[in-house]
Formats: sequence, structure tokens, C-alpha cells
Amino acid sequence: MNTASERTRDRRLARVLLADTGLATRLTLKSILSTAGYSVSGVATAAEARGKLDTGEYQLVLADLRAESEEAGPQVLAYARQKEFRPATALLASELASDLSATGSQALESGARRSVHISQENISSFLSGVAELIGRRADRRMMSQMMRMMSAFAKATVN
Repeated sequence: MNTASERTRDRRLARVLLADTGLATRLTLKSILSTAGYSVSGVATAAEARGKLDTGEYQLVLADLRAESEEAGPQVLAYARQKEFRPATALLASELASDLSATGSQALESGARRSVHISQENISSFLSGVAELIGRRADRRMMSQMMRMMSAFAKATVN
């Protein structure tokens, strides 16, 4: 059982939901992200991912569930985007082996314009991409909150 200080620390970490049918990929990426300071939940199916999204709040959802079906990953991301907490989302396109070989450069894609490659030589680029996705989410949330505050202030000054 987690202590109160561990629970408080976990709430301060950016939470990542990693949905990947490949056990080796899931464990490798979970290890990389956890070592970088993220709180990571890993799941193997779309149903598990939806369940986690229904019970927890995440800042980033990464999904590669192609072994389940071609649509599973995009469907999980669409489901995540409908949540009130609006996580950053990215489709994880990988056949990542447990040893991250230099010949197995992989991509993390968010929409058609976002790509971060991962291999043994550039794990830092992958982590930078993850941080950038989470940062963009924070920017969107901050702007939305500022717009609501400005709107409320404008209404208050009119009355």
C-alpha cells in the first residue's frame, strides 16, 4: 500500500497511460518513462485502456493496439479526447524489441504532423517528444482557463 507521501508525489508526476499489446514494448517503454519521472500505467487491450480512462486522470495517452485491431489504438485515443481532463494523445507506432536495437527506429505520432523516433541512440528524443506533448496539453488547458477567467471578469464588470 502506498504511503500518503507516495500518493502525493504520484499526483505531482505527469501520468501516462501506455496501451500496447506487445508485452516487451510495454515494459520497455514503461521502464523508460518511469525512469524519466513519469507515473505510468500500462495496459494490453482497448477495454483495459477505457477502464483506466474511466477511473483515472492522465496527462498523456499513448496507444498501439494494432495486434488487437487496426482501429483499436485510434479508438482509444478518440475515447481519451472525450474525457473532461483532455489528455494529450499520441499513436505509438512501434515494433519495439525489448533491446531497442539501433536498426529498429520507431515513431511516436500525434496526428499527421507529430513524429518522434526512438532507438537506443535517441531515447532522449523520445522523452523530449513526450514532454512536448504534455507541455502542449498544459498550454491548451492554461489558455482555456484564462479565457474562462477573462469571460467571467468581463461579465462581472458589465453588471
